[in-house]
Amino acid sequence: MSADFDKQKMMETLTDPDVSSILVELEEGGKNSTYLADKLQLSVDQIKNRLSYLIKYNFVLVLQTDEGEFLQADLNKLNKIMENDDNFTSVIDGLTELDQFLN
Repeated sequence: MSADFDKQKMMETLTDPDVSSILVELEEGGKNSTYLADKLQLSVDQIKNRLSYLIKYNFVLVLQTDEGEFLQADLNKLNKIMENDDNFTSVIDGLTELDQFLN
């Protein structure tokens, strides 16, 4: 995984609600950009703009095929950054502790 990106900016991007909703769509594999635009009620340019930082560092790939433009998340890279982020781990631990307290 390339360490050239700003870790803080990457985490802010990944936790942005708009970006998260797009990434949820990409969890099951690549999706045609037109399909995503229709489903999310955004333009293709808006989707690519929101994902631009992820695209820049190949966390999301833009693929050209005979059927059109596809967006595909590199789930291995995304999982690694989430697993290796100390702040994210602390948040998960805190939520787990809160959940245990409430139950």
